[in-house]
Amino acid sequence: MYPGSFAHTAGDRPAVIMGSSGEVVTYRQLEERSNRFAHYLRSQGLRQGDVVAVLMENNAFYHEVVWGARRSGLYFTTINSHLTVDEAAYIINDCGARVLVSSTALAEMAAQLTLQLIPGVERRLMIAEDGDPAFFDQLDGWLPYTGAVVNRPTTPIADESEGDLLQYSSGTTGRPKGIKRKLSGSPISLDTDPVVPFLRAIGFGENDVYLSPAPLYHSAPIVWTMGVHRLGGTAVVMERFDPAGYLALVERYHVTHSQLVPTMFVRMLKLPPEQRARHDLSSLRCVIHAAAPCPVQIKHQMIEWWGPIISEFYSSSEGSGATFITSPEWLAHPGSVGRTMIGKPHILDDDGRELSAGEPGTIWFADGIPFEYLNDLAKTAGARNDQGWTTVGDVGYLDDDGYLYLTDRRSFMIISGGVNIYPQEAENLLITHPGVLDVAVIGVPNADFGEEVKAVVQPLDWADAGPALQEELIAFCREHLAAYKCPRSVDFEPELPRLDTGKLYKRILRDRYWAPSAVD
Repeated sequence: MYPGSFAHTAGDRPAVIMGSSGEVVTYRQLEERSNRFAHYLRSQGLRQGDVVAVLMENNAFYHEVVWGARRSGLYFTTINSHLTVDEAAYIINDCGARVLVSSTALAEMAAQLTLQLIPGVERRLMIAEDGDPAFFDQLDGWLPYTGAVVNRPTTPIADESEGDLLQYSSGTTGRPKGIKRKLSGSPISLDTDPVVPFLRAIGFGENDVYLSPAPLYHSAPIVWTMGVHRLGGTAVVMERFDPAGYLALVERYHVTHSQLVPTMFVRMLKLPPEQRARHDLSSLRCVIHAAAPCPVQIKHQMIEWWGPIISEFYSSSEGSGATFITSPEWLAHPGSVGRTMIGKPHILDDDGRELSAGEPGTIWFADGIPFEYLNDLAKTAGARNDQGWTTVGDVGYLDDDGYLYLTDRRSFMIISGGVNIYPQEAENLLITHPGVLDVAVIGVPNADFGEEVKAVVQPLDWADAGPALQEELIAFCREHLAAYKCPRSVDFEPELPRLDTGKLYKRILRDRYWAPSAVD
């Protein structure tokens, strides 16, 4: 199944509804518009395996662009719209994009990008709804998207085949890398999308409504909303996450399914009680969370609020392995991210020896989905061992029942006086404090121990930032954790550098403290 199937049987059904504006894209419109873009791509000489880059905010054009690329047998690379010009240019050039699509919301970035793109990026299209020709006079090398596609056929191209997402890692611990999987070459109409059976397994069907609160440049939101389109459902897309707005959309559109990240749970839980109780959420049947670890107390509170409809999966952009856990299972195994769904997990020590249940080590997956890092043979080789198992560097352990628990990323580990400290434990505790809206725990230089533990906190109320709250938070930690795991100091920030996907740019925070001027 794919959107074209439903364009004929339910053409007026909404395929996409934008959360704030209410703009609707029907299945008939999605089919016709994505076909036009596919014909444009063929007219520019793009063939199976070529790449289209998309640099846009969440908007009503996003899905016609990615479906146009996908149904043409192309890779599509969705780029974080919050990156710097240098960071975005690196990804566009590295993925080998031949066509780049952006929007007027990012026109300033687009103008600067022109100077940094390699010659291979042959066509640069700008979505400008007003179509003002004078606007493009100020954008060297950019053409209006609407002018490029308007007179193209609305019927499918003759050689449709299945494309795929060429996703770049978030770059939270280093420069992002493209994650590439081999194209199947199968017809676009075949049910080969691995997201589809998962959506079916959680009860999503043709008349259901999926609420996507995260940016579409991230892998889960874009592939899940496209999976919704393969099943004939409606994807409600928030332009930007807002906790009260999310609850209102659930009620307005009778949302049945959704996917969130733990920071979104935290934001909703910290709304005033009367605001949390204002909306009818009874339509929700299944809510999935992923992308980052969820503190045990936060998840307990969400299940108490919404009921046992919250499930979790653990995977990575690489997608080589995955686990899944329902609310009843989680209540019996609190803190777990579930049992295997894709691949077989193994926990190995630094010498490659398999560890027993309860012993933390690096998580490896056997028999997972093959992938490679684009243009980086060394990184690809480093993610595999002699048995062909793969890892992304996460650390965790298995219990006796085969349930996986995450400890942290190895790159985030703090070594203080020779002792390994995983900061996730302190972070999970501190986020439950009523005065904390967001928190990161990192290692900073210490002359005697090499590193010491520091918490960087975004307070719920900036007026509370100061010595009294610092002392309160340190004491709060020491009441619940061993002293060596607790921060020795707390710094306050108005906002932490967190992606809309929930991932934290710890590298940015750590670099502030490890820069030569900070150490001297």
